[in-house]
Amino acid sequence: MEKYQDLNEKAITGWIKEGWEWGQPIDHATFLRAKAGDFQMLLTPTKAVPKDWFGPLQGKEVLGLASGGGQQMPIFAALGAKVTLLDYTQAQLDSDCLVSKREGFPLKAIKADMSQPLPFPNDCFDLIFFPVSNVYIEEAKPLFKECYRILKRGGRLLSGLDNGVNFITNEDEKEIVNSFPFNPLKNPQQMAELAKNDDGVEFSHTLDEQIGGQLEAGFHLQALYEDTNGSGRLHELHIPTFFATLAFKD
Repeated sequence: MEKYQDLNEKAITGWIKEGWEWGQPIDHATFLRAKAGDFQMLLTPTKAVPKDWFGPLQGKEVLGLASGGGQQMPIFAALGAKVTLLDYTQAQLDSDCLVSKREGFPLKAIKADMSQPLPFPNDCFDLIFFPVSNVYIEEAKPLFKECYRILKRGGRLLSGLDNGVNFITNEDEKEIVNSFPFNPLKNPQQMAELAKNDDGVEFSHTLDEQIGGQLEAGFHLQALYEDTNGSGRLHELHIPTFFATLAFKD
């Protein structure tokens, strides 16, 4: 049986070919603006990450965790950071490598599965940037433990997270049709629905797993904000479906 991670890589590669917004690399002008200090980055669909969440970046070791697509790592590089990218989708890695070559900044691009132990030594990064990506892995808590392990003392974890609301509604967001947990590996009906809509293999995660998981790993939670889908009925009703957290390793 094909691994769900490989199913997700195939799905995401197809989305990129169709113009998926999270797979389109930044242009040269955006890179130059970032070098001048004019930038924004997203952990969730619409709200820019507050700039004070990043702290000093010059010379800092930054990991983009499941953060391919040529959007965030180039901006970190423009701001003076040393950048490493880990992603499982080769097309996402390729986008970052394209921008790295075009703009002339060094990039370590690693294809790896974030549901497994991360291929880095202890205490090696100053900041981890983790957009909404744990929906593509079955278990969230082990990943937060790995993030804690590879961050230096005082290091920052910036996470984009899904509160689960998107998993309970039907496609037009008018009816509640699913129960929790949403886990297609254990629910053939959910897997069939995802396959029909070419949605890859996605999983719901509770606040227990996502905030509790960070706290259990040892993180100190500093700040949080909520966000919507950016479009659709839930967005029009101002119902948050995502949130972002800033956490520190003491």
